[in-house]
Amino acid sequence: MADFRIETDRLVLRDWRDDADWEAFFRHTNTPDVMTWLGGVLDENGRAAQRARVENCSAANGFCFWLVERQDDGGHLAGEVLGFCGLKRADSPGSTVNGEIEIGWRFRKEAWGRGYAKEAAIAAMSAAFDRFGAKRVVSITVVGNEPSWGLMKRLGMTRRPELDYSDDRYDPPWRDAILYDITRDVWREVDTK
Repeated sequence: MADFRIETDRLVLRDWRDDADWEAFFRHTNTPDVMTWLGGVLDENGRAAQRARVENCSAANGFCFWLVERQDDGGHLAGEVLGFCGLKRADSPGSTVNGEIEIGWRFRKEAWGRGYAKEAAIAAMSAAFDRFGAKRVVSITVVGNEPSWGLMKRLGMTRRPELDYSDDRYDPPWRDAILYDITRDVWREVDTK
């Protein structure tokens, strides 16, 4: 599973290699701050289920949420795990966009506010359209997760309230999903600088 790799100025998005990748990812991102809008901190079963979902998604589609590492960017440790970012097929119960390519991300708190999520999301969005043939990409969050939908807007995505749905696996504030999307043609015109 270690074939996919995209390099940006400061980041590497790549397939997961082994248990050490997952251990580092959960150590840095399975925290109360990071998981505030993602259903809360995962227990051992939740972590195992998430890993299985990502690995099964990758096996089925040739893509999923890739591990994001920092490159040597002047004083920071190269190879440091920052989080994940990538693409999956939307598949939540009750979703109005099941089967569509969905972009998503999760970054450790120390990486917030440094442009890493945007840089990774631009690379993933480009891969969706250029490598994986997407005609449209969707992104899903909840109303309270302003940083996430703020990034969606900065990526040129459009709020699509007619596609919102409730995911009954969760209680509020995680139940009511809001959606954004962007088409390939619009993406080609977006200035993401």
